[in-house]
Amino acid sequence: MDETTIAPADDYSLDRVPRKDRTKGWLSITNITFGIATAIFYFQMGSVMALKFGAINAMISSAYAIVVAGLLGTVVAYLSAKSGMNVNLLSRSGGFGYIGSSLTSLIYASNFIMYCAFEGLILVSAVHYFFPTLPKWTLILLFGSIVIPLNWFGIDQLDKLQKWSLPLFILFLLTAIIVSLYQPSIYQGSIFTYMPDGVQIGGEALLFCIGMHHGIMGLTALLASDYARFLKPSDIKVGSVAIGFIPQIFCFGVMGGLGIWFGVRFLESDPGVYIVLLLGIGGALFTMLTQLRINVTNIYSSSLSLSNFFENIFHFTPGRRFWVVFAGVTAILLMLSNIVEHVDTLMTFQGVFLLAWAAILVTDALVVKKWLKIGPTYYVARQEYLYKWNPVGTISLIVASVLGTIAALGYMGLFLETTAAFFAALLASILTVVIAILTKGKYYLVKEPDDIVDEDKIG
Repeated sequence: MDETTIAPADDYSLDRVPRKDRTKGWLSITNITFGIATAIFYFQMGSVMALKFGAINAMISSAYAIVVAGLLGTVVAYLSAKSGMNVNLLSRSGGFGYIGSSLTSLIYASNFIMYCAFEGLILVSAVHYFFPTLPKWTLILLFGSIVIPLNWFGIDQLDKLQKWSLPLFILFLLTAIIVSLYQPSIYQGSIFTYMPDGVQIGGEALLFCIGMHHGIMGLTALLASDYARFLKPSDIKVGSVAIGFIPQIFCFGVMGGLGIWFGVRFLESDPGVYIVLLLGIGGALFTMLTQLRINVTNIYSSSLSLSNFFENIFHFTPGRRFWVVFAGVTAILLMLSNIVEHVDTLMTFQGVFLLAWAAILVTDALVVKKWLKIGPTYYVARQEYLYKWNPVGTISLIVASVLGTIAALGYMGLFLETTAAFFAALLASILTVVIAILTKGKYYLVKEPDDIVDEDKIG
């Protein structure tokens, strides 16, 4: 497929972004990725971990999440910026083949739709608290539909939305912090050394915190690729690090740290309670702002993944906007069916799958392609150059995800239950190298394209 045939309105969902359209600075891209970093979900994660497993264990786990997700995110952002592709397209010649990569795209899209529903229900609950006479289903339809027009014009619209809403978010956040300082703290001890009775630093408590972080780390690391592909070439080095680490620092460090602060201070794990306690109706507005910021990125990323899957499998290419509507409607249906009741199970599989997928892409790029010199040192998205399946990534992901899920369900002992996603990622990384060596890179390309410029190569 020729790049020039793809409408810019589709944000190049089916092939690489041409070099002429990689024009956004690293500050703009980092700002867009802040949409997911400012979700109230991270408040809740910090509060729950601190109250159940101790503030110190929560902070140690947060530091671990920043480092691991930051490193993975940096490499993924670099690969995307160099190639002009997101992880769905990178996977095609990054170890999976064009049918194998479609399976990852479908699961990836379902994760974003699920999160859109989950975050949307948080918003609905906050608003319903102040307007209980409004049926929840009307609020679901309202807030579920808003994200569709906010995604209509793609990356440029997202850039403006996140840029202009960020000052409002900061204003609300600072107000909540200042007001909390004047509210009497229910817990009278030192906030950041709080430990529940019978809980110690390290051990099982720390492992459970790390396990909770594993449920989201893969998503935050991979998400950067949907936006880093628009990064201008002069910003690739500093931009990759910024895009990889700054959102993680804010997700797990700032938002997670404030979640610890609020949660312990008020001995309450639900931010929908303590934010409203602090800001009243302003708390509902704050929740609305944060949830809309994250859900526009959820719908955007899911639309790209759905475009990739249906183009690859069914040759169905109605355009990214069609999939924006599809993803939005599906999220609304999930909210109406109360998806939040199953979020723990879904996050367990998601953590295993996404961290293993990220590990495969990074290992394939840094070890297989760059170090072992197996396979091409560039990425191709067009089907005529690709095998349907590449066992390097496909087998690695299936084996790691199955064994990782079994471990997460507790069948391999407590240690692997709490570290299942990391176990799956490590296993996937090892299998990627072993299978690449055994197959000698045979299944990466059917034939080599002649239009890859040196600047797009990672070697």
